[in-house]
Amino acid sequence: MDDNMNMVLSVVIHVFIGSFLVVYMPISLLIKLVQRLFIWPFEKEADLKGKIVLITGASSGIGEQLAYQYAKKGACMALVARREDALKAVAKASLSLGAPDVITLVADISDPEESKRVVDQTVAHFGKLDHLLANAGIGGTCLFEEITNITAFTKLMDVNFWGAVYPTYYALPHLKASRGIIIVTTSVAGRVPTARMSFYNASKAAMIRFYETLRSEVGSQIKITILIPGYVVSELTKGKALQKDGRVEINEDARDIQVGLFPVGQTEKLAQIAIDSACRGEEYVTWPDWYKPFHLLMSLAPEVLNWYSNTFYMTRSDEKQSILIKRILEATGAKRYLYPNSILSAKKE
Repeated sequence: MDDNMNMVLSVVIHVFIGSFLVVYMPISLLIKLVQRLFIWPFEKEADLKGKIVLITGASSGIGEQLAYQYAKKGACMALVARREDALKAVAKASLSLGAPDVITLVADISDPEESKRVVDQTVAHFGKLDHLLANAGIGGTCLFEEITNITAFTKLMDVNFWGAVYPTYYALPHLKASRGIIIVTTSVAGRVPTARMSFYNASKAAMIRFYETLRSEVGSQIKITILIPGYVVSELTKGKALQKDGRVEINEDARDIQVGLFPVGQTEKLAQIAIDSACRGEEYVTWPDWYKPFHLLMSLAPEVLNWYSNTFYMTRSDEKQSILIKRILEATGAKRYLYPNSILSAKKE
């Protein structure tokens, strides 16, 4: 009986969903095309003057550029990171760009008590909270079997996943009250995993699924935009990541292998698009746009991505040559054209 039921359901569900998509997808794509070509370009820019914005991971990279974009729009901000000097520099620049008020909060948001503190201090100072940008994160680039300090990688999961979830948890009542916005920075790696980033890929995938679930629970009261960037200028593309021995440091060789022949985009442009899209209520933002087909490829032909990872990012134990993607990068000199100067001159911190 169970086998017969499963066989019937398998046929019915496949036919039903297939038929639904045949009707739904052309309509959905047409609507999105009309919005992009004829509606969004003529919309008035969202008025963010006086909005209260809390940004984690605000001392560099995507978080820094998000702060500058909000500043230009007249928002007030609470900037959160662990590095006080860098955070103060971003705050100073934000004030010069037009932010009426900026406070800096030094905290480790992978600690739930620290996350609660920054939310409480933000609301105490400004009286409310309109936007939460869960942006803090660290990278990790090495083969899983090469790791020599496995327990150190709990920090990556703590920062990337729990470092977004904790502030969200404590900010939720305030965001409901203001009918606010959450922007969470994930990665294409969370949808399209490649070799040498096992924990990073896992952390970003977990973030995507968590915020998709949260959207189904609170989406009628809080807009949630999941930012899914490709490679852009950040500490990760400068080579700073958690290494196999558990230390966080710059390793440009590992960066070159990971980024490979993918061009590195400008973070300022990503930040502009992220904020505009979130204010329009877009649920997902993938930038640069050309990464979007990879989502479909992963769904329909994951074996192709497995082949790509194995071919370009791996070496067999009997091979003495360097990894193929690095050999191509060095032979063509492509790094000069694909990587901005700002990530080619990274210094160890």
